[in-house]
Amino acid sequence: MSTPHRVVIVGAGLAGASAAAALREQGFTGEVTLFGQETHHPYELPPLSKGILLGERDEPDWVRADGYYRDHAIDLRRGTAITALRPAEHTVVDADGTEHPYDRLLLATGSRSRSLPGLAGPGVHLLRTLDDALALRTELTPDACVVIIGAGWIGCEAAAAARTRGARVTVIDPGRTPLRRVLGDEIGEVFRTLHTDHGVTFHLGAAVTGADTGLVRLTNGMELPADVVIAGVGAVPRTELAEAAGLTLAAGGVAVDATLRTSAPDVYAVGDIAAHDHPRYDGRVRVDHWANAKNQGAHVAANLLGADAPYTADPYFFSDQYELGCEYRGLADPDHDELVLRGDPTTREFLAFWLRDGHITAALNVNSWDHGDTLRELVATRARATPRQLAEEDLETLATAETPQAS
Repeated sequence: MSTPHRVVIVGAGLAGASAAAALREQGFTGEVTLFGQETHHPYELPPLSKGILLGERDEPDWVRADGYYRDHAIDLRRGTAITALRPAEHTVVDADGTEHPYDRLLLATGSRSRSLPGLAGPGVHLLRTLDDALALRTELTPDACVVIIGAGWIGCEAAAAARTRGARVTVIDPGRTPLRRVLGDEIGEVFRTLHTDHGVTFHLGAAVTGADTGLVRLTNGMELPADVVIAGVGAVPRTELAEAAGLTLAAGGVAVDATLRTSAPDVYAVGDIAAHDHPRYDGRVRVDHWANAKNQGAHVAANLLGADAPYTADPYFFSDQYELGCEYRGLADPDHDELVLRGDPTTREFLAFWLRDGHITAALNVNSWDHGDTLRELVATRARATPRQLAEEDLETLATAETPQAS
């Protein structure tokens, strides 16, 4: 593969901006053009539902300082939408109809907030962008009646921020417990209790039929008053550009091989949209968390320049809710993998492991910060262990053993 002269990146979020910076850091001297629809400089999403909603800060974590892009000859086109991709011609087209040629193209278009019928009226807030967070924060006033639809990570973090600011909070979700899809019922119950102890009301096993200013209607016939409605029902990868161009889609995203290359020549995809043929997992993996966007963006730069290196990092995410902080590594199936607890979940300081056929598939640390590197190693090596070993024995020994013995 020849060295490119022009690299175009569509999407100026964390993934795209990380790739642009990595290109320069790896010595690339050709043209780098970074297109983003937002007018802000590239920023990271985690602070939106944490520090910004809480009112502890007014700015997110910027991917790079404002002057970085100018100083490193990265042509950052803010407020510019790319509306068409023409792989055969090696060009993309912006909303004004201007064509932009490329030698290598990176798609890092991210996700948009999922919408449901009846959840798009006045008074319904989404939480995906910096402007969303700043607008919502002004509504989270003491004694405001806030109804949050969805008990996933965004819903739970928004609930924590709203309660901390003194609002009255109700969370609605069709699942049995918060965060069930990722953590399962037992760990989900830890988070439910955390929130109820802080005054949050849950309506679980219920869905919403409609919401507007003043009222939220549920499928069970209940009607809940609401000054503020937050729709936290997930995100949808922005795959429209790739689909219209004929790129192969899979697992809800754009199909990429182990090196993050798409089905079109010289086109790569990273971040939320990348349905990755991960070398260490069965089937494709699509992860819409901060670390994946950052790490895939940085990794793909070398491949854009001609390398052929597979991306092998495990998924990682973190969350902060009230006094609880946690980190998750790996990819478990909580409905089928065996859950092993180390410590007492009722204290909200514990470790959790998921086992499949005796091997560790994922690990969670809650308010416990001494074992991060060890947990990463245990997950990365798919270490073999028994429930007793994980609950009682020295974890560092398990992580450094060449072949941990199950007994």
